[in-house]
Amino acid sequence: MDIYTKALTLDIKKIITDSDLDGIITAAILKRWWPEADVIFGHPGNLRAGMMDEIIDRNTAICDLPRHSNCGLSIDHHKSNDPHGNTIDDCVILWEPTPSAARIAYNLLKNKIDLTDLTETMIWVDKLDGGSISIDEFRGRNPVLWLGRIIGSNEDITMKILENIQNGVSIEEIFDLPDVRLVLDERVAKQEYLNQIIKENLYIVDRLAIARLENLKIRSNGYLVTSIAGDECDACMVIHGDIGASFDEEGKYPVSASFYTNSFIHKSGGVFDLTKLATNFDPDGGGHANACGCRIKPIDRKKVTNREVVSKDIDANIDEWLNIWSQR
Repeated sequence: MDIYTKALTLDIKKIITDSDLDGIITAAILKRWWPEADVIFGHPGNLRAGMMDEIIDRNTAICDLPRHSNCGLSIDHHKSNDPHGNTIDDCVILWEPTPSAARIAYNLLKNKIDLTDLTETMIWVDKLDGGSISIDEFRGRNPVLWLGRIIGSNEDITMKILENIQNGVSIEEIFDLPDVRLVLDERVAKQEYLNQIIKENLYIVDRLAIARLENLKIRSNGYLVTSIAGDECDACMVIHGDIGASFDEEGKYPVSASFYTNSFIHKSGGVFDLTKLATNFDPDGGGHANACGCRIKPIDRKKVTNREVVSKDIDANIDEWLNIWSQR
């Protein structure tokens, strides 16, 4: 029995997935095969911190997130989750270096059920998650692009989007739903505000753009930051979240860093493996060489210490990351 066939025989009752575009599309595809499975949104940080241990078992699929030893199915494409040929007893691992985790789920089921309604969507999910979108496309009005921008902003809306995609509803029809349309209109109106806030909190050191967005209650991916920084940067670092926050605080997120290659000018890979930054202080950090992230750690004399993170730790982390970056 090949690994795809084995995966399809599993009795999946829970799907834990990232609450971004890739994670939502992945879960929606799997829900077409396991329609009774409950979907739970997770995050690499709370998964690695053990906060979801009690709900993960062999009837659980984990998608676009770090693999857990107790799960029954793992679907992922991040470099840091590469099993390197290893297997976990009774866990089916579908890891491939695809542009998106959704592409793995799509390939798993495309010959078993009708997924033709997602053909165009998959192209854009791959583009966005795989870093192959052009700057003109990023500034455009493609529905999948804007769907990705509103996913994750509200858990109820995100779940509604997932369920509609599961049921074959087109993205255009999803945008016609009154509550989704309201969120979309708010996000469109907020775009210029985000641009301005990033410009005000952005600086460039040695061709690394640094966006200091901590405690501002906003998040941004690398596309927006590098589109603003332009050709002056080869990559960017985005500091976001709240100093002193934890994962169990509603509406807050621990202060963290995300790293992205400027894929608008480096279309075939960046000038540096950014996971070297993401994993330098945080053993749970990681992702792709061109897109990854980690938690800000408390640093004393360039070493991680056991205390709460304070503002000066952000500067200490950045200083060391810049030192590592300079050695590229």
